[in-house]
Amino acid sequence: MAVSHDVGQLEDLVTTAHRIRQAIESVIEGKTDVVRLTMTVLLAEGHLLIEDVPGVGKTMLAKALARSIDCPVRRVQFTPDLLPSDITGVSAYNQQTREFEFKPGPVFANIVVGDEINRASPKTQSALLECMEEHQVTVDGTTYALDTPFMVIATQNPIEMEGTYPLPEAQRDRFTARIAMGYPKPAAELEMLDVHGAASPLDKLEPVATTAEIKALIDAVRAVYVSQPIKRYAVDLVTATRQTPDLRLGASPRSTLQLVRAARAHAAMEGRDYVIPDDLQELAVPVLAHRLLPSIEAQGQRRHPEQVVADLLRRVPVPDARPEAGRGGAGSGR
Repeated sequence: MAVSHDVGQLEDLVTTAHRIRQAIESVIEGKTDVVRLTMTVLLAEGHLLIEDVPGVGKTMLAKALARSIDCPVRRVQFTPDLLPSDITGVSAYNQQTREFEFKPGPVFANIVVGDEINRASPKTQSALLECMEEHQVTVDGTTYALDTPFMVIATQNPIEMEGTYPLPEAQRDRFTARIAMGYPKPAAELEMLDVHGAASPLDKLEPVATTAEIKALIDAVRAVYVSQPIKRYAVDLVTATRQTPDLRLGASPRSTLQLVRAARAHAAMEGRDYVIPDDLQELAVPVLAHRLLPSIEAQGQRRHPEQVVADLLRRVPVPDARPEAGRGGAGSGR
């Protein structure tokens, strides 16, 4: 059956997304592309991994997004002694009722900011696996559902730094995208001195969207049309990562799904109710690269997964996927 698209709903999405981006950019100067990708991941119902050296604004970006939306937000500082129950919650004995009561952990929020996630042990990192994939938590045999929207924004330092544990492949695969903040341009850094000199702009940041609005935006993104040629293009890109000799671990089927979801969100923020190849191409590197492991030969040549994905984008044939061709099928299959 055909997918119906509400033009007004898309216009609302573009307006609200722009409002949130402006709020974030009032705190994070000169990082428009990074802020845009963060919004894309939010609307794609995904999770974001921010990796870079200390002091470039990773936590500030996560906090700015969290404060821009009027919803429950919790922050977890990951440390080597952090336990899984410190994240998910624990069943505690109530002496008055003589029963065990579940005390929810910080993961029971709409947005969870995990600061320096790779400073905790792999056991503690794995406490987020079920939460991120199934939007639920199981403690002592009882399963508790998490609210919608639910987004984990995790920051991590490069693995070469002291006191860090590399994220396991299963953990990395659950993050929709990974981005690097990078150092600001001199003009943006100079402006930062003026803006952040007296007080943090986070203190003045007020919510510009509600939880209900974000849920409506997510529903609008789900209805964005994806044609069969576009779906095949996404599958071809992911399959190419599994076949190239430059990689010893290619992208998973989960990455295909998340690439298409992110492309829907990207298209919606452009005001389109259909996905084009450009959407996939722009998102392929941040969505796929962190899931890939280079081969020994590629490591010897210092070819990073980002470079491999960029090469595959040039080699994989691009479909002629005009929106009017074959528009009769439902494009919202998730």
